[in-house]
Amino acid sequence: MPTSRSRESFKTRPMSVELMKILLALIFLLSVLQNSDGQFEDYCVADEQTPEDQLLAAMNWACGNGADCRAIQENQPCYLPNTARDHASYAFNSYYQNMKHKGGSCYFNAAAVLTGLNPSHDPCKFEYLP
Repeated sequence: MPTSRSRESFKTRPMSVELMKILLALIFLLSVLQNSDGQFEDYCVADEQTPEDQLLAAMNWACGNGADCRAIQENQPCYLPNTARDHASYAFNSYYQNMKHKGGSCYFNAAAVLTGLNPSHDPCKFEYLP
């Protein structure tokens, strides 16, 4: 049976060094993983497994329903690489960013997926709206 002295020293004992290291590591990871307003950035991109004809149909729909597709036109910053998948990714993300607060999603008949990785590449910048 513990004595009152051993119980008292347990209560007043400082936090262990290992526990402090774990706590600091968690705080660091949370600060790295979150942007300034505490939200994770998400981008909508074409699913690698979606056939090109489905990507083109979904991209055309997105461009006609809220996506700003000017940047994927010839001689614009997101035209290259000139592939259906790259253009669809830009269009899907533009639609998603512009419409997510109005009920829009990143689905496009299963042609798109959300990612936390920014797909921007010079000079093409993918928009992110919190």
